[in-house]
Amino acid sequence: MARTIRLRADVFSKAARLAGYTSDYGLSKAMEVNRSTVARVLAGELQPGPAFIGGALTALAPMQFDDLFTVVQLEAADQE
Repeated sequence: MARTIRLRADVFSKAARLAGYTSDYGLSKAMEVNRSTVARVLAGELQPGPAFIGGALTALAPMQFDDLFTVVQLEAADQE
């Protein structure tokens, strides 16, 4: 079965606040991605891609991949 990466949005949001990011704009600038990308991933409308993952790990260091993301199996309907 295929897998994908999902954001742990609650942990991500808390880590961003603790790191001092008070807006999606400030966080997106630190992550070097578009603000809309941050908003869409947080809303679950977009899966995190390599630029988002790398930016999150850089901007929210010392958080690790397993702290911010989870690998999940796709449902059959998601694979079509």
